[in-house]
Amino acid sequence: MASYTLQINGKKKQVEADADTPMLWVLRDELNLKGTKFGCGIGQCGACTIHLNGDAVRSCQLPVSAMEGNEITTIEGLSEKGDHFVQKAWKTHDVPQCGYCQTGQIMNTVAFLKRNPNPSEAEIAQAAHGNICRCATYNKIKDAMTTAAATKS
Repeated sequence: MASYTLQINGKKKQVEADADTPMLWVLRDELNLKGTKFGCGIGQCGACTIHLNGDAVRSCQLPVSAMEGNEITTIEGLSEKGDHFVQKAWKTHDVPQCGYCQTGQIMNTVAFLKRNPNPSEAEIAQAAHGNICRCATYNKIKDAMTTAAATKS
């Protein structure tokens, strides 16, 4: 096992892990950051989405050995009180049913709105297709994304 210094949610964290250990498992098992979920393990569903230098990425596909020197943000790092404007929009529209995919959906939306702060309806619909929701709350997700884009605070 090797030792890694990671910048996670604005704080330096020391972890020991095998070089090929996916960040998902480092976050969940080593750092006890349980908001990032395991979904498919092959980078398709988006439940494990985190930010890497501000971009939405699948943590199940990122080896810990490639993470040093990068800024990693998890759902826990968006807001200590869960009151990030995207999280507020999710609450306004009562998006989650089972809720399992929602942290990935929210992280995807935050990165999308950072890149495109004034998206069209078509751009929102396209961005919403990046993550899978087994409860099919896609209409609520799109509504929440639209509200978040209009709010931005």
